[in-house]
Amino acid sequence: MDNHPSIVETPPVRGQRLVQWHDEEDTARLAQALAAQPPLRNAFIALHGDLGAGKTTFVRHLLRALGVTGRIKSPTYAVVEPHQGEGDQAIFHFDFYRFSDPREWEDAGFRDIFAGAGLKLAEWPANARGQLPVPDLSITIDAMSDDTRQVTLQAHSDSGLALLQAAA
Repeated sequence: MDNHPSIVETPPVRGQRLVQWHDEEDTARLAQALAAQPPLRNAFIALHGDLGAGKTTFVRHLLRALGVTGRIKSPTYAVVEPHQGEGDQAIFHFDFYRFSDPREWEDAGFRDIFAGAGLKLAEWPANARGQLPVPDLSITIDAMSDDTRQVTLQAHSDSGLALLQAAA
């Protein structure tokens, strides 16, 4: 099987927005705005940021906004946690922090997941470079010294542009 083209550089940016999160309510507001958008149903969102920046917190808010109930845990050790939102929405939360062997990609069936329907959320996507498709939306979260977060949203597709507009 052929691999996806390697993402050597940042994919072309078709739109960008900078926002600040002053507290967790700001994080929740963005999650709710994105959850209300039909293109999110089959989007791929790449989440970037240092440890503790707020990637998993954002994912938890987004999953709650999509109707996921029960415990939402980080997939750091499992690499992927599948979820089901309202209306049988398939959601896959990946954490590639510990991912190091591209053979795992094929063995775990990740190619099939990314080729199928459903929302895909990936933390630490750079660790799976060369395996992942270009994301619809990239979200980079930078922790500032005063507990605020500088958040950069970049759209790389038509779906990503629609999601970016919802983030206004």
